[in-house]
Amino acid sequence: MTKEFNFRILTSVVLIVLLALMLKYSVALISALLLIFVISWIEFNNILEKIYKKNTNSFFKNLFKFLIFIYLLLFMKVIVDEFIQNQPNVSWNLIFIISICILSDVGGYFFGKFFRGKKLTKISPNKTYSGMIGSFILSIIFCIIYSYSISFVDFKTIFLLTILISFICQIGDLFISFLKRKAKIKDTGNILPGHGGILDRIDGILFALPTGIILINYFY
Repeated sequence: MTKEFNFRILTSVVLIVLLALMLKYSVALISALLLIFVISWIEFNNILEKIYKKNTNSFFKNLFKFLIFIYLLLFMKVIVDEFIQNQPNVSWNLIFIISICILSDVGGYFFGKFFRGKKLTKISPNKTYSGMIGSFILSIIFCIIYSYSISFVDFKTIFLLTILISFICQIGDLFISFLKRKAKIKDTGNILPGHGGILDRIDGILFALPTGIILINYFY
């Protein structure tokens, strides 16, 4: 547990550093998004090929690939648009959402391993109710600190956003776990030694980040 937990903390720190660089340099942002797009697209394709290996010309496989391709493009567009708008709180928006996703992941892993308890779903045997609660707890703690540190946010609104973003992040994690289970694979790839593929690390972020930006722009 310790080794994997330390690796999650390390990759989380790396994500925060990369985010800071992306917010400062537009070239870094675009380059990172393109890299994420390409690798995620390849990993999604590999998963679907394994799921539909008995039906290489499946209509549903091709439709799924098309929808994923469109979603990844929209994922990039939402983030780039947010960056280009250059709003006073754009950096805080991205930092807030990424932080919630990271803490949801760390909280879910730590609480799930420490407290164990009843399994959350058959989709992912490692997911437990204690892990789900832990994801919300760490996210809420950050929400409280964040709301009292940043003067322009309303606590009730930011609390609701925190719950929604953490929930979407966990759903994204479960969705990728579902696909891996259907494909009968443990990891989406091996680009990250000891942790798997890019999708294994950004599964929740991939869904929570664009949704979070849309929700923040709606509420504010």
